[in-house]
Amino acid sequence: MRVATLFGITLSLAMGVGGLTLPVTQAVQLRDGTVYFVQPPKLVNATTTYKDVNIWGGTYYFTINLPDNAGESLQKVTIAQREGTENIRYNLNDTRAFVGTRDAYGGLRLRKESRLTLGAVTDERKTRTVTVNFEPPVTPGQTVTIALRPVSNPSFSGVYLMGVTAFPQGEKSHGQFLGFGRFQFYSNGSSWWFP
Repeated sequence: MRVATLFGITLSLAMGVGGLTLPVTQAVQLRDGTVYFVQPPKLVNATTTYKDVNIWGGTYYFTINLPDNAGESLQKVTIAQREGTENIRYNLNDTRAFVGTRDAYGGLRLRKESRLTLGAVTDERKTRTVTVNFEPPVTPGQTVTIALRPVSNPSFSGVYLMGVTAFPQGEKSHGQFLGFGRFQFYSNGSSWWFP
């Protein structure tokens, strides 16, 4: 059974009501049915395999830790481009996710048991947002990495910020903003400038 309201938890804990025991793994659900993480996930790292502009075959990695006391499984993650000169396009069918970090598993050379099954991976071009659904949802106490494959790195150098938001399992879930992945892309120096 889920906790009825966040207000009720706060009030009960603040008043020190004796005999009230709430499991730390229990999700928070408001009266309107909205589900929240008890302890939100954390964006651990965001990295790219290539930092030069116009490079094909790169991968953008987003590593997220879902704590033991999250209270609910991780259903989906959105990655929204908030800054950057060019809209980055992705090969959505090449999106992968696995338990652990990129460094621990050597990129996409993964042990079969570390891979996670994904549901729909979609891209909303107007909002520059990619949504990655986990099927089944990721249980608390795990660190997961999403490997997102761009068609190519942007053509223009500069900073590109990717806002990462995590959603708990539930029909009506509240997204928790985890922070920005910051990618800096550099011109490779091959310009058409002549002295």
